[in-house]
Order: sequence, then C-alpha cells, then structure tokens
Amino acid sequence: MSQLKKGAFLNYTTIILINVIGLLITPFILNHLGKEEYGIFLTIGALVGTISLLDFGLNNTVVRFVAKYKAEKDKIGQENFLATTMLIYLGISTLVVIIGVVFYGYIDTYFTKMNPGEIEIAKVIFIIFIFNLAIGLPGGSLTGICYGYEKFVFPKTLNIIRYILRSITVVAVLLLGGKAIALVIVDSIFNICIILITGYYVFYKLDVKIKLHSFSVDFIKKIFSYSTWIFVFALVGLLQWKAGHWVLGRISPPEVLSIYGIGIVLGSYYGAFSTAISSVFLPRATKMSVDDASGEALTDMMIKIGRLSFIVLMFILTAFILFGKQFVYLWVGRELGDDGSFQSWVIALMIMVAYTLPLVQGFGNSILEAKNKLKFKAILYLSFMILGTILGAILAHDYGAIGMMIGSVIAWIIVQNVMNFYYHNKIGLNIIRFFKELLNKTILVIVIALAIGYFINSISVSVNDWVNFITKSILYTFVFSILMYYIGLIEFEKELFKKTFSRLFKIKKNE
Repeated sequence: MSQLKKGAFLNYTTIILINVIGLLITPFILNHLGKEEYGIFLTIGALVGTISLLDFGLNNTVVRFVAKYKAEKDKIGQENFLATTMLIYLGISTLVVIIGVVFYGYIDTYFTKMNPGEIEIAKVIFIIFIFNLAIGLPGGSLTGICYGYEKFVFPKTLNIIRYILRSITVVAVLLLGGKAIALVIVDSIFNICIILITGYYVFYKLDVKIKLHSFSVDFIKKIFSYSTWIFVFALVGLLQWKAGHWVLGRISPPEVLSIYGIGIVLGSYYGAFSTAISSVFLPRATKMSVDDASGEALTDMMIKIGRLSFIVLMFILTAFILFGKQFVYLWVGRELGDDGSFQSWVIALMIMVAYTLPLVQGFGNSILEAKNKLKFKAILYLSFMILGTILGAILAHDYGAIGMMIGSVIAWIIVQNVMNFYYHNKIGLNIIRFFKELLNKTILVIVIALAIGYFINSISVSVNDWVNFITKSILYTFVFSILMYYIGLIEFEKELFKKTFSRLFKIKKNE
C-alpha cells in the first residue's frame, strides 16, 4: 500500500479515535472542570491560537518546498532552505514570548465577566500555552518535512499513539483531582516528547540535513512570498473558529463560552472527516502542477476526492439533523442544561451545513497552494471573515452564542460561492461538471435516507434514552449504507469499497 493510501487510512483511524474518544472524554472533562473552568480553558486556548499566527504559514511552506527540492533532487537547496527556515523560526519563537508577556498584563482587563479566581486560572493557563507555542511552532516543521517526503505513516502513527496516551493521562489526572492547569501541563509534556521523537526520525531515519550554505534576504523574501498567503489563510481559520471566543469572552460569562465551544467541537469533528482525505494530497497536487496537468485532469482528481468526502459527510450531516439534538442532550445535557444543549446542537448544525461545500472541494485548496495562487482566496476569505465576525458580534449581544455563529456562517456561504467562479474561470477546473458528478446518484440517496430516517426517529423503546438513540443510529446507518452502495455509488467507488474490505478480510484470515 502506498504512503498516500496508508496516510489516508491513518488519517481516518486518527479521526475515528479522536471522535470516539473525544465524544467519551468531553463530558467527562466538562463534568470535572465545570462549565465555567471549561469555558476558560477553551477561551485561553483560542487567544493563544491567535498568537500562533506568527507561524506565518511556514509549516505548509516547508511541505511544499521540501517536496519541490526532493522532486528536483536538489539536496543542497533543501539543506539551505531548512536552515533558513529554522533561523526564521528562532525569531518567531522569541517574538511569541515577547507578545505573550505583553498580553499577560491585559488578561484581567479584557475578560470582564470573569471573577478574580477565574482570572488567576486564566493567567496560569496562558503562560503554559505560550511556552507550548514557542517550542511547538518550530517543532511542527519536522512533521512538515515528513509530509514533504511523502512519509505519512510515521508521524500519523505517532500522533495516534500520542492521542491514546494523552487521553488515558487526562482521565487519570482528572480522577486524581487535577483541573484545567494540569491538563495544559499534560499537553506540554506530550508536545515536547513528540518533537524529540519526530526529530530523531527526520535526522536519523530520513537522513535530512540542515546546513546554511548561504544566507540571502532575497531567498527569505521568496519563502515569505509563498507563505504570506498561507498566513493570511491561517488568519481566516482563526476568525472562523476562534473569533467567537474572543467576542463572547468579552461580553459573556464563561458558561456561554462552553456552549459555544461544544458546538465548535462537534463542527470540527465533522470537518476532520473530509480533510483526512484532502490533506495527504498536497504533495500530489504539487507534482501535478509541476507536470502542468490539465484543468480536466485536476477536475477528475477533485471529483474522486470530493465524492468520497461528500458521501461520508452526507451520512454524518443527515444523521445529525435527525438525531443530533437527542445526542447532544444525552452527551452534555447534564452539564449544559436543556437550553445549552439545544444551542450547541444548533451551532454545530449551522457549521456542518455551511462547511460542507468547502470540505468537499478541499482538493481545490491544495491546487491553489501547489500553484502558488492562494492570494485571491486568502484576501476574499479574510475580508468576509472580518465582516462575518463583526456581524456575529452585533448579533451576539441579543442572541448570544447562536448569533455569533450566524455571522460567520453567512460569510462562509458567500465566499465559497464566489470561489467556485474563481476555480472555474481562473484555475481551469470544470465546476459545473464537478457538481453534476458530485450529485450524480448521491442526491437521490440523501432524499430517500432522510425520509426513512424521519420515521426511524419516531421509534420509541421502553428503556433508557441511550439505548433508544443507539438503536435508531444503527438502523439509520444500515439504511444509509445499503441505499448508498446499491443506488449512490458509481462503479469506481464500489470497486474501491470491495478492495478495501477484501484486504481487511485477507488480513483477518491470515491472522
């Protein structure tokens, strides 16, 4: 199996683990921290996430340039690029610490709805997060080197191990009476261990060398000419996922932040299923761009990836529409209350609906990165995310967490529709054919599945609610899978499905 296929497989393994463990551990964390401290934990994480923008898109730049130098077999150029990048990261980490010190002095004046005890917790968490970020930014470039070499298996396997061990440790710490500060310390320890292990793999197994052959300001400008637009796009991501925490942190008590945060968590789980496939295709998109692949060839690849993502996403979205409200109530209803659970479900549902199109077109973003054409998308997204944040902030005063999300969702929908015109007219992708192929057969399955799901949702069993929910979910999964396989899948997807299960069967048989 190729590194690409293994990488995608490990991505999905990671996502399943994160989703399953996350769904189990989130109410456990929320219950032990309380919704106030949990809200502080999420909000300070969002604040420090803002400072992580100082990465300036260098991590993705490392992937792109390392893949390029490797394809060109330019070892000296790669060594010089990595050395120059590490010098830049040294400056960035220093700047992170300086900005962190400055921000620290304003925490108590910004979060006006927190009491003195909550402010002290926020300050300690902030300090640890800053340390984590200062070492994490340059450390992340090591994983970027692995991806540039198309070595996905090691870093992704390591990430799976990390997540499992981290989850076990978190549970143990909370059972022993630890709180939010202890959780941040645990994350810092795991972060350091991952950097050291990945460093060993990069320098001793891949035999990557870092050597400054020449220092050139023009070369630095070249690096930033590529990374700048990735940086702007990272800013867009922060406005999408973090801006709500900034705004609500200023005008709302910590428990509202927990409601908003739970909705964001569920929405991020949804997005992860699609990006698991598209994220491993940046090196492939780079190669196709270097080889000057035609617009139709790129469209073919986008359709293949998009349909696979769309099928998975439609199962999750339709199930969440039908059973999501019940799930959120059962999941965190005791901690958030009935109204809080409902608001979290609405926020998550808005994210899922609005983010479906960008997710199924994720390969389009890989093409833009590979062709160094992120400028238009970055400026467009940044402009509308700012407007969306402003609109959300206005609505948040009257409608709280839901109002905040409405502003962002409106911006997402407008931007993605504009991007389709850009893909079609400037990049050469056949967007009309993309949508025809995307909806071919699948739209019929979605309509039928929703209709059957509506009746399944009326099922009532005379046992506890979790049994009721699980029973309905299993029934719906069976119905959706049968409908999609016999009606929705095209021949290529059926063969892919058969091959996957054939391999799994052979593995089990050999065991």
